Amino acid sequence: MIDLKYLEFLENILTDNRKERFLKVLDQRTNHFTIAVEDVFQMHNTSAVMRSCEVFGIQELNVIEQRYGKSIDKEIAMGAQKWVDIHTFDSVTNCIDTLKNKGYQIIATTPHEDDCLLENFDISKPSALFFGTERDGLSEEILQRADGFLKIPMVGFTESLNISVSAAIIIQNLTNRLRNSDIDWHLSEEEILVKRLAWAKNSIKDIKRIEARYYEENAKLI
Repeated sequence: MIDLKYLEFLENILTDNRKERFLKVLDQRTNHFTIAVEDVFQMHNTSAVMRSCEVFGIQELNVIEQRYGKSIDKEIAMGAQKWVDIHTFDSVTNCIDTLKNKGYQIIATTPHEDDCLLENFDISKPSALFFGTERDGLSEEILQRADGFLKIPMVGFTESLNISVSAAIIIQNLTNRLRNSDIDWHLSEEEILVKRLAWAKNSIKDIKRIEARYYEENAKLI
């Protein structure tokens, strides 16, 4: 449960414009879709995917770091890491099991004999969209455990796109269709409160000192 008094205390430090901006952005956020990237060798591509998640309203990004344990490229992300929830996993199995337990179907973004074109993809089911490495694509485990396969239609000679480009195209298409649908895709009230608190803390300099002051003052009232 969120400490509403603490949230109010922090938000009173923020400007009205900042608080209004939070509410406006959160009204467009969704967990109906989530993104997963597997062992992306060039970390700036993961950072760019995170930026696309933030821009188009995907709240969670899942990063499998089984082979290449690197930090997010903050210059490429351009602050997106403050507003997107990043979950890291040390194995494909752990990531897939976690997302399936949350109710997501696993969708591999790769050409396959059973694939679906982007414009025909059924957006009604909560889906975890997996993107693979630049070198090898998605691992065999993801392909074997996927509930479906999704591809971007292409008409040129080039057979593939950079992962960050592919993710941007797919995320923009699916989130735009989602917002124009009758699907209940918004964050819950509790999820919004959680993000308001996290974003307020991310926006306040010297948050540890401010937090200590709050709890010290409230301890005196008990």
